Amino acid sequence: MILIKNATIINENRTYKGSVLVEDEYIKAVYEGEAPIELIGNFTTVDATGKILIPGVIDDQVHFREPGLIHKGNIYSESKAAVAGGVTSFMEMPNTMPLTITMDALEDKYKLGAEKSFANYSFYMGATNNNLNELLKVDPRKVCGLKIFMGSSTGNMLVDNKEALSNIFAEIPMLIATHCEDEATIQANKAYYKGLNGDNLPIEFHPLIRNAEACYRSSSFAVELATKHNARLHVLHISSELEMSLFDNTKALKDKNITAEVCVHHLWFSDKDYARYGNRIKWNPAIKAESDRLALIDALNNGKIDVVATDHAPHLMREKEGNCLKAASGGPLIQHSLVAMLQMAKNGVFTYEKVIDKMCHATADLYRIEKRGYIRPGYFADLVIIDPAKSTTVNTDNLLYFCGWSPFEGTTFDHTVLKTWVNGQLVYNEGIVDEQVRGQRMTFDL
Repeated sequence: MILIKNATIINENRTYKGSVLVEDEYIKAVYEGEAPIELIGNFTTVDATGKILIPGVIDDQVHFREPGLIHKGNIYSESKAAVAGGVTSFMEMPNTMPLTITMDALEDKYKLGAEKSFANYSFYMGATNNNLNELLKVDPRKVCGLKIFMGSSTGNMLVDNKEALSNIFAEIPMLIATHCEDEATIQANKAYYKGLNGDNLPIEFHPLIRNAEACYRSSSFAVELATKHNARLHVLHISSELEMSLFDNTKALKDKNITAEVCVHHLWFSDKDYARYGNRIKWNPAIKAESDRLALIDALNNGKIDVVATDHAPHLMREKEGNCLKAASGGPLIQHSLVAMLQMAKNGVFTYEKVIDKMCHATADLYRIEKRGYIRPGYFADLVIIDPAKSTTVNTDNLLYFCGWSPFEGTTFDHTVLKTWVNGQLVYNEGIVDEQVRGQRMTFDL
């Protein structure tokens, strides 16, 4: 057994001094104040005096690129970066090669996860215009959700047939996660700006082409379908102030059928940062105006947005070159998502309790993950110790991403992830990753 003692615990909207006892995979006991004296010395003891202890972060949107795109990243490398950043569980997207649009492809991914992942894992099943029969085979207790790209994506995954969409929302009993950008609006904007300025459009045109209107048209259509069919809809990477009218903060999360996610980059950057970072901060949906960033922060604080994730999507730097029509969209973030959010908390943007709620508790609740996301007796011991007095400066020497770069390079954060446990196993310890540790397949409570 392991006793983590004298920590500053942030859990369930409270911050207090306490200790946590871990037995095998699970949390055995949580003590507020001093641990019982008879425990001292009987176990492996970790003194967390002056340190913060939180439940492991659960990231509901990552692209780890395996199988088929492993020149960018893979489950081994990106999950290693995840645990180094305090992320103990992830949900990975279906636009790999082959596409995860059949049960065989889905189960092949789970085999890769069991073999290679340092963190706990789940993989989305992907929708197309014509694979409803495969979607209906998915067991909602064993798979985090169904992913629909309602905007351009890799391969045959743009679901733009309205009848197919309606059938999916009507018949699928599990959570439906959507990428919402209206393709017709995007193409019209692209033609307009190319007509005015030619084909060599700089990065500053990216948020003009993939604008708030494109997001709103698609998100509102998804909400309309979910409302009509009483489906569970989760709209990923919300990026605009305009979309905030679609979401509700008058209900508890457990009572919501329609929920929303925001990603760290949309909270951290705005269009004023394109001049400095260029294509390094090119994502779909695009990073938009400062007013959008501030609206997203407000919506996260007031409950209209439910969870924080990364949309971690590594590309090689050579793939990020070129104008805004050619450079790849996406970037690596998972190793520093937690410390970035904690930095915003330190700066007064959020409370520390809010960060832990939106990165740990709310994700577990929204997806109905079994026994994760909280520091509670009987829950899996997914735990993270953070040093609030030790800074982290991001550079290529300390990055674990296969692609070898980060949009945060040169940034100094005022917190450092010291230790990460996955299912009671110390997988990350002050810069060292235990190569023997593997995560587990997450399960879900209907």
